[in-house]
Amino acid sequence: MITDLLPPPVSAFDAFDDPDGVVLFPEEEEHVARAVEKRRREFTTGRHCARTALAALGFPPAPLLPGPKREPTWPEGVVGSITHCKGYRAAAVGRTSEVWTIGIDAEPNEPTPDGVLEAVAVPGELARMGELRASGDKVAWDRLLFSAKETVYKAWFPLARTWLGFEDAEVTINPDDGTFTARILVEPPVVDGVALDGFTGRWLAREGFVVTAIAVPAR
Repeated sequence: MITDLLPPPVSAFDAFDDPDGVVLFPEEEEHVARAVEKRRREFTTGRHCARTALAALGFPPAPLLPGPKREPTWPEGVVGSITHCKGYRAAAVGRTSEVWTIGIDAEPNEPTPDGVLEAVAVPGELARMGELRASGDKVAWDRLLFSAKETVYKAWFPLARTWLGFEDAEVTINPDDGTFTARILVEPPVVDGVALDGFTGRWLAREGFVVTAIAVPAR
């Protein structure tokens, strides 16, 4: 499912269950040794998806340890992103020579709990929510907005190495063509002389999930 949203330079792999027999590296095992079973399954299958995607790029299996913000650390020359929710796990990776950054997220296609939309949306997004809901009821638009914002943060952090709050980006979802844009409302990171003050992403709603993805090609 995630592969339908990403361009060819990106390698991606997803899973709708937790396959048996997946073994973590000892270094990874240390990070989930005391975790509850749900967290262990998410972590293990997420790493399995990531290593499968990396293998398609020619990278051998290696530990993928969490960084200071729990972000996965990648082999030299690789950028990537991992997501997991109940019933779905996915990873996407690319070479830094071809892709500057990647962000992906998946969420259940159901409304967010009370108060979440108001907590994550800026005024312009709230104003557009009514129009989105009027365009059809097969998509939980508030959950899609949440997913898109998570994806924006995942694409932002490897470049800026700083926190990006929900209020620091404004997302506009196009209900007709499966795309969204994000306008960064704080000082943007500069990559190769280019200020990344916004992102363009893609989304889909399928199999009971909403999935969002951003991949910024290297220039």
